[in-house]
Amino acid sequence: MSTFSHSAFNTQLKKYYTWYTGGFIAFLIALAIAEQLGMSRRWIGYWFLFATIGLYAGIGIMSRTAEVAEYYVAGRRVPAFFNGMATGADWMSAASFIGMAGTLFLSGFDGLAFVMGWTGGYCLVALFLAPYLRKFGQFTIPDFLGARYGGNIVRTIGIFAAILCSFTYVIAQIYGVGLITSRFTGLEFGIGVFVGLGGILVCSMLGGMKAVTWTQVAQYIILIIAYMTPVVWLGLKHTGIPVPQVAYGVTLQKVGELEKKMNADPKELEVRQIFKDRAATATAALKDPAKAYADGKAAATQRVANLKAANAPADQVTAAEKALAAYPKDEAAATAQWNKDKGLAARAAPVKAHAEPFPGATEDARNTARLNFLGIVFCMMFGTAALPHILMRYYTTPSVQQARVSVFWSLFFIFLLYFTAPCLAVLAKYDMYSNLVGSSFATLPGWAAAWARVDPGLLNITDFNMDGIVQWAEVVIGGDLIVLATPEIAGLPYVVSGLVAAGGLAAALSTADGLLLTIANALSHDLYYKMIDP
Repeated sequence: MSTFSHSAFNTQLKKYYTWYTGGFIAFLIALAIAEQLGMSRRWIGYWFLFATIGLYAGIGIMSRTAEVAEYYVAGRRVPAFFNGMATGADWMSAASFIGMAGTLFLSGFDGLAFVMGWTGGYCLVALFLAPYLRKFGQFTIPDFLGARYGGNIVRTIGIFAAILCSFTYVIAQIYGVGLITSRFTGLEFGIGVFVGLGGILVCSMLGGMKAVTWTQVAQYIILIIAYMTPVVWLGLKHTGIPVPQVAYGVTLQKVGELEKKMNADPKELEVRQIFKDRAATATAALKDPAKAYADGKAAATQRVANLKAANAPADQVTAAEKALAAYPKDEAAATAQWNKDKGLAARAAPVKAHAEPFPGATEDARNTARLNFLGIVFCMMFGTAALPHILMRYYTTPSVQQARVSVFWSLFFIFLLYFTAPCLAVLAKYDMYSNLVGSSFATLPGWAAAWARVDPGLLNITDFNMDGIVQWAEVVIGGDLIVLATPEIAGLPYVVSGLVAAGGLAAALSTADGLLLTIANALSHDLYYKMIDP
């Protein structure tokens, strides 16, 4: 493509995607108005799900092609800016969109290892990989390995590695699709997965890399709007500052104060002592499970008999009978329960300060935490630099120089989300500490029950000390819940929740598109065309 035609193509793309962005914002405004006029939450969820999947499918159909170069490398004419945006969407999977802020929420400072490692990986790509991959001008990574080193052995290794890591990673995207659709539309998990897979196949199979590229640009626009909107809103709500990174510092200080308060709260200490006692009891019982089971069953039976003989109040007798009925039916069930209770020792620990680097009770423990942090950073860096569905994107640029520029834009568009994730984690934690802790079990918010129904592992709140008040030690929360539930936790309009769900869906679908295309290309081009029937 000539310089003039490339410039005209770039200008045309900017015009198309500007109109696309404006149309999506108008769609959001229309749904927000509809919510105020009484549209149900389920219908808002349906609109977000089917409108966005239909949009991606439409782009995929319009981008269909039968030309080999268009299918495998989008004709090598994707401008650096748009390739960077598509790469950002390809990289920012459900793990990044949903899990990054959740990891930072649960791990605090330690979670920054993932941010540093993933962004560092793109520096390796820019310096050592992308320009040279583009220079060789192949279609796939196994193609490059075969051309560079010769023979089919190294090509076969490349095919196996590409399929193995892509297949493993795509499973996580499918889970993300099912989680989002089941929560926000009421569809069954399995049906939600099939709806998402249908969109993925239409997006990628008709047009290959050409369709995937322009779909991923559209998906990036939606996912970054979805990620930034609640963070900016929460920053304004809690600090009056619309810049999340500035609001982050103010809110982090408030979070630190609340954590100190919780570590000194008598009710929190009471719950943690219960965990400590139950863990100690379970540890002792596991030394001789048969004797512990028999003694426990006899003690529970004797307690019921004693209360009845003493004409104790009916509520005490009823409670003792319930305890006896709930006692494990056999030694195997009791052993399983004791193993579970043994793990409560971890919940007996004080709340870890969110901003504390390399926590540990001793200097050796802190040094170990520091080494683990560095180890994760290096693993993430080299792992990111080797992902086949990311590397193949740099075959699509018009030149080697554009490949280098494309890596810069990739890093920039990824940085926008990653630089915001710590802010979202802290703002969400502040809302949890402020709104959930100290509330009554009798009036738990609807979002708590709704998420527990989707997946009990995502949220569990149990009144261990029976005081009717939620303590933070009584809350078990999964990292995958944080981003998706934050708008509901903060009391934002439901259209914001739907927007975040649409963003998470875009992140999962965009990565799944790239991964499935990598698998398909490895099987069709590298295995069949290059090795079986050349």
